[in-house]
Amino acid sequence: MWAQARQSSRRPPGLCHAGAVTGTGLAATAVVAPWTARLVDRYGQARVAVPATALAVLGSLALLLCVRFEAPAWTLFAAYAATATTPNTGGMSRARWAHLHRGDAATLHTANAFEQAVDELCFMLGPVLAALLCSALFPEAGTLAGAVLLLTGVLVFAAQRSTEPPVSPRTTAGGSLLRTPGLAPLLAVFLATGAVFGAMEVVTLAYVDGPAAGPVLALQAAGSCAAGLVYGRARRGAGLAACLAAMTVLMTLPLLGASTGSLLALAGGLLVAGMATAPTMVTGMTLVQRLTPPARLNEGMTLAVTALLAGVAAGSATGGWAAEHAPTTTYAFLLPAAAAAAALVLAVVRSAGMTKARRSS
Repeated sequence: MWAQARQSSRRPPGLCHAGAVTGTGLAATAVVAPWTARLVDRYGQARVAVPATALAVLGSLALLLCVRFEAPAWTLFAAYAATATTPNTGGMSRARWAHLHRGDAATLHTANAFEQAVDELCFMLGPVLAALLCSALFPEAGTLAGAVLLLTGVLVFAAQRSTEPPVSPRTTAGGSLLRTPGLAPLLAVFLATGAVFGAMEVVTLAYVDGPAAGPVLALQAAGSCAAGLVYGRARRGAGLAACLAAMTVLMTLPLLGASTGSLLALAGGLLVAGMATAPTMVTGMTLVQRLTPPARLNEGMTLAVTALLAGVAAGSATGGWAAEHAPTTTYAFLLPAAAAAAALVLAVVRSAGMTKARRSS
């Protein structure tokens, strides 16, 4: 896509609108998602997630109708902004694991790793299914299927009342979670980590620029899925800094593969680089679970995901700019490795700050 944009000095209006609408939706999600999670913590997952999902699905359907019937551009922004109420199902699931296995660190580690592996599987299968439906049926079929799957999944999830964490009414206002020691620096690490994913996706698409782009990019998720399953079998997890150090090193492999000019070498580099993703995410999410009070766990997990999404957006924008302006697209593969290195530095600084705070207390 980016390579096609380089070949033309005129950008199609549809792409401009799509980027702006997506950015608006992300901004709305960053504002709404923590509030939705706070309501989930206060009133329960089932009571809040189902109506929030229904509203988000209505927003998706409205968006499809606006596109289908060529409604004014402002309606696209309004409809897509409504999807910001989509609950963080991954965070709610991890909150259930934390509730079920509280006090059993080894079992919780395995559960979080399994959760991450399933996430990666969805990342692999989702785009393939969407592309198949859009090409075989009609252009909006992929989004329509996603909305149906979201509503169905949340309904099935919410029906599992036996595993739902109990609601813990707060006796005090509680204040912002960002004041929790160590959480704000950890969110900064998530922000930089998200930039790794966003930059890698856009740069890879710019480099491959063809039907093979999707399968090649999916190899990164495949590597993460496999690593997540293996990591979950380990008796104990590694430290966040160690995981990010491995990610920084492995993220140079796509650069080396692309520099050879071989698509096969790039694919292999992405497969191996992806193996650092799941261990890093599992370790980071486990830290969030430890730092966040049990009564506000959904809110804490949602803040982490919001930071990741913001990083993805920043990485995508930076990766797109680099792919446009670098002498060759190969140089743009430096960005994911640089973002991983930035995340590593932030993690080391956070760890040093936490150690200093413990010694002074």
